[in-house]
Amino acid sequence: MEGQIPAAKARKVWGKVEIDIQKCKGCELCTIACKEQVLTLSNSINIKGYRYAIANNDACTGCVNCALVCPDAVITVYRTRPSKKPADITPPDIREQLLSMVAPK
Repeated sequence: MEGQIPAAKARKVWGKVEIDIQKCKGCELCTIACKEQVLTLSNSINIKGYRYAIANNDACTGCVNCALVCPDAVITVYRTRPSKKPADITPPDIREQLLSMVAPK
């Protein structure tokens, strides 16, 4: 097994990071605290002249480490569960069932 990369585990909980970019000072504490490397600094600046943090929510696990270390409390993390594909539970004879209810024989 040497030289092989282990398969990624399916995440049971996903996260979504929201950052108030106009209040962010770009201290980078959140980027250091993020184990998944979801946060980076933008190339743009906010109204105060700071490079602000941006998030790649596709990799976020919702651990909230970034929000805990933010000195200005500008980060909010929401935990979400991945959506399951909807299952088709329509019976195959639904047309006949509906017709028998509407126009009984």
